[in-house]
Amino acid sequence: MSDVLEVKNLSKSFGGIQAVKDVSFSVKKGELLAMIGPNGAGKSTCFNMLMGQLKPTKGEVYFEGQNLIGRPPREIWRMGIGRTFQITGTYTSMTVVENVQMALISHHRRTMAILPYAHKMYKPEAMELLELVGMQDQAERHCAILAYGDLKRLELAIALCHDPSLLLMDEPTAGMAPTERIKLMQLTADIVQDKNISVLFTEHDMDVVFAHSHRIMVLNRGELMANGSVDEIRNDPRVQEVYLGGGSLFEEAESQA
Repeated sequence: MSDVLEVKNLSKSFGGIQAVKDVSFSVKKGELLAMIGPNGAGKSTCFNMLMGQLKPTKGEVYFEGQNLIGRPPREIWRMGIGRTFQITGTYTSMTVVENVQMALISHHRRTMAILPYAHKMYKPEAMELLELVGMQDQAERHCAILAYGDLKRLELAIALCHDPSLLLMDEPTAGMAPTERIKLMQLTADIVQDKNISVLFTEHDMDVVFAHSHRIMVLNRGELMANGSVDEIRNDPRVQEVYLGGGSLFEEAESQA
């Protein structure tokens, strides 16, 4: 598999605090790569540098061979990188399908022509995306009354509006019930396989990580301390000690797998 994303010596300092230090990794085509680590490990800082919201202190980031450093988030999005957030950000006054239509309107650069015809624009395409994530039956419901798990699925549909090659998912199952977490990540895994896209995601639920990752990287205090297969990370004593204080949760996740 070829590399979709290549990160070299990525670093970020805030004053005297080194939030991320010399982190290097790659994401391959069609790969689900999990980035795990305790709170404050530098995961969100890495994501924000990849998407252009933070400028690295040093380092290089290449997406499909193109340098991302210095590009604004909107340009990076248009290049083919989607993102979902830990806290969903839909338009609560709009319906489910209208939220997806707005993302499609932006993707097609039609924002100056949205009124008064926005409700008619790209609706068939929006419905196709909603069907992909299992939300077509709720297309006309307002987002303000959706269950949290449904909002997460809607956010995934929005992230797919520009047919990305890479998805960055920041704690996609945060705040969800265990059964909903499993469903969302299985849905994501199915989309990855069907569309042959790549996903880099952060996650605290080890059941989700072990069940769906092709590979796992572990950050601790801003440094990359491990990068390997599910079995390699599960059995790494350094990871068990630093991330889970001895590995009890790893053993629990393994017994449930």
